Amino acid sequence: MTLRPVDLRKVPVETVLDRVEQALGVYLDQGTMVRKRRSVGARTDRGTWVRIERRGLDRIGVQGGDGTASAEALLGIAKPAWIAGLAWRDEVEPVMWRADETELLPGTPAGSAVAAKAPKLSEEWWASLSASLDALSSQHTNRIATPDTETLTQELVGETIHNVFPDVDATVTDWRPAHADLNWANVTAPVFCVFDWEDWGMAPRGLDAANLWGASLAVPALAERVRRERRDDLESRDGKLMTLFVAAKILGPYADPDDPRLGAARETAEQVVKELQTA
Repeated sequence: MTLRPVDLRKVPVETVLDRVEQALGVYLDQGTMVRKRRSVGARTDRGTWVRIERRGLDRIGVQGGDGTASAEALLGIAKPAWIAGLAWRDEVEPVMWRADETELLPGTPAGSAVAAKAPKLSEEWWASLSASLDALSSQHTNRIATPDTETLTQELVGETIHNVFPDVDATVTDWRPAHADLNWANVTAPVFCVFDWEDWGMAPRGLDAANLWGASLAVPALAERVRRERRDDLESRDGKLMTLFVAAKILGPYADPDDPRLGAARETAEQVVKELQTA
């Protein structure tokens, strides 16, 4: 059966919400509800947050779709604690629904996924970001990252990069745990916290730093701050490949001609290509 595209911002979800409330024993405050393309979240009557996701069975793989729950084992990272979870297969379509209850965030999202202006962030915020990413990359997992619900393999890295930069050796040598969806909508401020762990797993070194850099390119000073904070990752060979991986998504065949990040992405990518070819 072909999975039909569904945007949860546009379809009724009352039946799903009822099932989650009954199973977790909570009441979801619909006045706080956040609806996205493939997820719905809301505050509960016991001061927690529940996020509900719809994901095709073909996008689950061997990991089982339990990213938020499995991330509870990670140490030294500023993130909301996981409390409970629920998963079931849709009765009609090849889809898994999953709900996860977590602590409330210590702040609000720092911005939209792609920054349009620089958020006000303290030095403590930047220090906590770097400490969390360093702690994450030092741990161990059998999970494979699934950015945009696609399993991150050497083949995917090479194909994505070569679509735009065909003359680069895209072989990855350093794989480390990564959040895999690090952008300004998935971190909080003024207190740093990173959330939405559905897609975390092993990835080339520098993926998280490159993702946050790519999400900052419309604000040059912010992009430069990200590169400065995560210099060790981004100046490594695999970090340079991840810079090209992210840039290729911005510059590739589906590029938005009005994307304000295009010029900065192209300029940095051209420099990185030269560095890789002369290394």
